Amino acid sequence: MKTVYQQLNNLKLSGMRDALKQQTEQPNAYVELAFEERLALLLDNEITQRDNRRIERLTRQAKFRVSAQLAQLDYQSSRQINKVQIRSLGQGEWLRLHQNILITGATGCGKTYLACALGYNHCQQGESVYYFRLKELLEKMYLAQADGSYRKLINKLSSASLLILDDWGLEPLTVQQRSDLLELIDARYDTKSTMISSQLPIENWYEMIGESTHADAILDRLVHGSIKLELKGESMRKKLNTLTSPDHLS
Repeated sequence: MKTVYQQLNNLKLSGMRDALKQQTEQPNAYVELAFEERLALLLDNEITQRDNRRIERLTRQAKFRVSAQLAQLDYQSSRQINKVQIRSLGQGEWLRLHQNILITGATGCGKTYLACALGYNHCQQGESVYYFRLKELLEKMYLAQADGSYRKLINKLSSASLLILDDWGLEPLTVQQRSDLLELIDARYDTKSTMISSQLPIENWYEMIGESTHADAILDRLVHGSIKLELKGESMRKKLNTLTSPDHLS
């Protein structure tokens, strides 16, 4: 006859198994609890472990460029990051409304960190997120066209709650890249959220995309009704390098 622990293992209830083991090893701590209360503790532990595993899986799947958290954002006044606004974005209502976020600012001002911090925050809330540098994603789509996996890739990316496209606008798009990007943006339009991070001002995106028909279609789907965050201040990387330099530390 199988033991309770073996049965819990077979049912993949490792959280309940661990909690039961704890109750067994510390009987005096639970002696005054009713059966239903002890069972509730077992179930709570199972739910917590499942939630934690899901968050870990979503975070690995996202492949964030940097490890970032909203709690560690630098809110110095020169950066013009509104703490109340970031706290509101962290609650995720914009995701439920399928809004986009467009983050712009000079090189090194913390755009990638903010994008990854918001993405990680939503992984913790159980949302599926993918992070890509735009050039990397377009190369991936090009290769998918060649090996026959393009449709599968589009379906995967279009189903994610949040798609983060970093380093947007570093170089003009080719004809094929414009077509691929439009198909992806259109597949997500009004059903999912996209976050763009770019050192290029939004008014220059049209020229970067190139051909007017594609540019109009892409920008109409991305920019209309979007939340715009423009970061200011000196380069955070430059500041960090200054703070850690031998001259500064001496």
